[in-house]
Amino acid sequence: MPGINSYKRARMKSGLKLAILVFSFLALLSACVSTSNNTPPESTHGWTWVSGSNSAGQAGIYGTQGTASPSNVLGAREYPVSWLDSSGKPWLFGGHGYDSAGNGGDLNDLWKYDPTTLEWTWVSGSSTAGQAGIYGTQGTAALSNVPGARSGAVSWLDSSGKLWLFGGKGYDSAGNNRYLNDLWKYDPTTLEWTWVSGSNTIDQAGIYGTKGTADSSNVPGGRYGAVSWLDSSGKLWLHGGWGLDSAGANGDLNDLWEYDPATLEWTWVSGSNTIDQAGIYGTEGTAALSDIPGGRDTAASWLDSSGKLWLFGGGGYDSAGNLGQLNDLWEYDPTTLEWTWVSGSNTANQVGIYGTQGTAAPSNVPGGRCGVVSWLDSSGKLWLFGGKGYDSAGNLGELNDLWEYDPTTLEWTWVSGSEIANQVGTYGTQGRRALSNVPGGREYAVSWLDSSGKLWLFGGAGYDSAGRYNYLNDLWHYTR
Repeated sequence: MPGINSYKRARMKSGLKLAILVFSFLALLSACVSTSNNTPPESTHGWTWVSGSNSAGQAGIYGTQGTASPSNVLGAREYPVSWLDSSGKPWLFGGHGYDSAGNGGDLNDLWKYDPTTLEWTWVSGSSTAGQAGIYGTQGTAALSNVPGARSGAVSWLDSSGKLWLFGGKGYDSAGNNRYLNDLWKYDPTTLEWTWVSGSNTIDQAGIYGTKGTADSSNVPGGRYGAVSWLDSSGKLWLHGGWGLDSAGANGDLNDLWEYDPATLEWTWVSGSNTIDQAGIYGTEGTAALSDIPGGRDTAASWLDSSGKLWLFGGGGYDSAGNLGQLNDLWEYDPTTLEWTWVSGSNTANQVGIYGTQGTAAPSNVPGGRCGVVSWLDSSGKLWLFGGKGYDSAGNLGELNDLWEYDPTTLEWTWVSGSEIANQVGTYGTQGRRALSNVPGGREYAVSWLDSSGKLWLFGGAGYDSAGRYNYLNDLWHYTR
């Protein structure tokens, strides 16, 4: 019966084809429905909200000192200081914000964050704001020693993994609150602080000595909002801030200092020993011994691979001696002792020129601002984020723009965020990167760069997801 078998085979083939078509259609339909209901794929670059709250004004959850926990989190705060240790763990100290009871004030808590476990550890200091410093004996480490609560200090991490802390506005040994000039060292192995240099009382005038000459009696005056660098030889560098000059007068400083941990001596290197100096800009792009940035506070700083010190903006004095928000970029060469005005204006309160997002151009430049954060990436590019300053429309407010500067091409690129001030934060889903995510406008946050090239950002004073302005405790990273 070959005819019948052929007929059956033809019918079976026809049915099989129909079944395949139906199955393919259902699978396609299912895929379409599934895709429409699923979250879009995670972007390859952009901001990720990692930890903390999307609501401003949060109290700290300290847990047990020395014990990591997923429930631990720093209280919202502005102007702490940060370090990144050799194992890739970020450390944060102090700032002005909220303690464990939700009370506002200056803090002296030391925290460590583990990016692998996503857990914070409260390491040292108090869970209560407004603590006086316990100095002990200068030069002697002790478990009972601890710097007083403060904000606007500066920090360094040395080659042996020690954390260094200088000055800020906060509490001395007697519980008085104002400008400090104490230098501290913390050993993460022994968990001990050492008071190294400076005074245990507030409002000390600077002792400058002879410019260029180290001396054991030299010491910078108490100050807030300076910037710092650590060079390849292990020397600590300090510039400017709001504080006290050689006569004890308060104002914006433009003095540059170097500290040698081996000799325990400060050297006044550059700038004036009196406050409120106008900038001497000279010719843009040309180094000169006579050029010098004006007095300023809360600027941004970088140290490049060739050992040059970079300085951007802050609140301070322009070439005419006018006080305002600056957007000048400077480079200092420790070998020649010369400053170079590299980019930006010699006049304060400039608006931002943003150009096209993602495109470098010689005309692009961030607006004048203070309270920014900064990074230096592995390719030598300078990065900065936010601060309080001028947007593209000339409005003064909290910024959330991310910029990259290429020292080779001398061009700025507007990378992320808005060109208009006072933006609300777009948090998205915690732990998930998205192009639409962006921190709200803010000033006085802290930052660090990890070994994988991610830019990390924490806290500051700014806008949360609902547009409320207060201190923040959100932790973000940006993947390029």
